[in-house]
Formats: sequence, structure tokens, C-alpha cells
Amino acid sequence: MHRLQILLLMAALTMGIASAPAQPLSPTERSMEAQGMVDVTTVDSTIRVSLMYARTDNFTGQLLYTDLHRAYLHPKAARALAQAQRYLKAAHPHLSLKIYDACRPMSIQQKMWNTVKGTAVQDYVSNPANGGGLHNYGMAVDITLCNEQGDSLAMGTKVDHMSSLSHIDREDELLRQGRLSKEAVSNRRILRKAMMQAGFKPLRTEWWHFNLIYRAEARRNYPYVK
Repeated sequence: MHRLQILLLMAALTMGIASAPAQPLSPTERSMEAQGMVDVTTVDSTIRVSLMYARTDNFTGQLLYTDLHRAYLHPKAARALAQAQRYLKAAHPHLSLKIYDACRPMSIQQKMWNTVKGTAVQDYVSNPANGGGLHNYGMAVDITLCNEQGDSLAMGTKVDHMSSLSHIDREDELLRQGRLSKEAVSNRRILRKAMMQAGFKPLRTEWWHFNLIYRAEARRNYPYVK
């Protein structure tokens, strides 16, 4: 390679011209954007994304997101999440929010409901016949903390662990019993503090789940994502 070619290549790398092009939007992602949802990383690129339903290692054991790999939220929720990230980074610069689930189209909610209907975990999933849940409006997020390498921090359970170990109102009791570690409880509280500072509301039974608004408000004022 000639010296001029080397210099041009180096300049391109410096300017970002030689970086890999962004992946095109999938049909589901295009549909979500057409319905007014926004890619969270376009609001704050430092937020990590690892959608659990784009893999089979989730509580359903099924791949539910066949062509959804970006985390979408209603613009109001995306801005609030960026605020939570800023608060977290100011208090803990080495940590980041990491999204496991965000906006979930109602069509996929139906698939999830069909999978759990009649099982012991049915109560943890919103029934589309009743209007679904706040994920379907882009107003809820399943989230955790991660380090600078993107590794999730200890929270005492995995996301979507359906037992009392996930209940936030039992943490002190579980800590005394030795069923949760001090590290896990501390990490949960760091997460809750950042999210609540930005206006999100925690869910009593799921340490990872946060709603921005109440379900009645969503159904009254916003359309669900199809």
C-alpha cells in the first residue's frame, strides 16, 4: 500500500468514515418508529441494550423478538430514561443502565400470553384482552445495571425470576435471612434511586421493572403499539 493510501485510510478511520454502516431497520422496527416510538440509543447512546426476548434464555424459553434488536420507548419515556442515566453516571461514573426489554408490540404480547396462560406465572404477564401492560405503550422498561464492560451486576436473581426473591418490599427480610447479599440489595437500590429520580415507578414484585405512568393514564391518553 502506498504512503498516500495509508494516510487516506488513517484519515477515514479518524473521521469515522470507515466504520461499519448501521444495520437497516427491520419491518418491526420500522413499524414501531412509524407509530411514534424512538430508539433509546438515539436519545442516549451510552445506555446498553440486551433484549432478553431476542434470545431464548428468557422465562418463556422462546424467541419472541425475531426481528427486534433495538430498544424502543415512547419519546417521553426515552427522555426520562436518559435523565436516569445522567443521574446514575454522575453518582457512579463506572456504571450504566442496561435494557432487557422496552416497548413490546401487542402482537408479541399475545404470543407471550399464549405461552404462559394457565401456568403458575400467568399473573406476571398482562393479558392483551384486558389492554395489555405498559410495555405495550412504550411506557415501561425492564432494566438492570452493568459495568463499563457491559457485564450485568449482581441483583440477587436473574431478570424475570418469578418468586419472592424478586420482590422489592422483602429485601430487608431476605437480607437478614441470607437469601440476598448486601451487594445485590445495594445494587437494586442504586438502580431504583436513579430510575425514581427520573420519574419512573418501581414494581413491587419485580426489581427490574419500572413504569413511567400508570396503566389507566396510558389507556386513556396513548395508543398501544401494534
